[in-house]
Amino acid sequence: MEVILAVIIPFIGTSLGAACVFFLKEEIGDKLQKVLSGFAAGVMVAASVWSLLIPAMNLCEDMGKLSFVPALIGFLLGMGFLLLMDSVVPHLHVGSDEPEGKKGSKLKRTTMLMFAVTIHNFPEGAACGAILAGVLTGEADVTMAGAIALSLGIAIQNIPEGAIISLPLRSEGYSRFKAFGHGALSGIVEPIGAILAIMLASLVTPILPYMLAFAAGAMIYVVVEELIPETSRGDHSNLGTIAFAIGFALMMVLDVALG
Repeated sequence: MEVILAVIIPFIGTSLGAACVFFLKEEIGDKLQKVLSGFAAGVMVAASVWSLLIPAMNLCEDMGKLSFVPALIGFLLGMGFLLLMDSVVPHLHVGSDEPEGKKGSKLKRTTMLMFAVTIHNFPEGAACGAILAGVLTGEADVTMAGAIALSLGIAIQNIPEGAIISLPLRSEGYSRFKAFGHGALSGIVEPIGAILAIMLASLVTPILPYMLAFAAGAMIYVVVEELIPETSRGDHSNLGTIAFAIGFALMMVLDVALG
């Protein structure tokens, strides 16, 4: 039951955000978005270190001083994969009017916003799956508390992302239910990514250190590329910084003290 919960929590976060279309006419307030993004960034950075990179290196202790190699390779692959997706897939980040990715795309603004969310959702789901794979196989020094904490952190980040998709669609004339459906579906790739990661780790156990580090690289990319810029732009950037510290500390406590 805990595994199923950890897999679907991020999707629930996206769906809750998409549900804003039923009681909001405008986007989530800037201050609240900064707090949510900063908190999620703190959780994801702490999880990348304690729940992903360190366990990846511990799994390779028999390599001695070279135990960092699988973690390094996986981390760089994770960063590279997200960089490639950002370079190829046309998408639009919140707060920006300049599309990124493949040039010359004639896609609608809302479609490119959905692509931006989807690009980052899949590796976040894979990160949850990689941690859960470590818990289920017993191979990695990770805990269920850490896995659920990471899922919650990602879910918090997904709340404004779901609203980013559904609210503009509503303003374009979509019904509330149709706008909600599109917003919620942008997060369906997360449980898919989690399930694929769990299945892959169960079939090829030696790949687990690379998967853990890959997930860390992908999440750090999301933090640096999207979350930190969101918290630092405009006024009240200190709210994002404080929320980052709280998220980081909370994840550290859950993963280390409770593990």
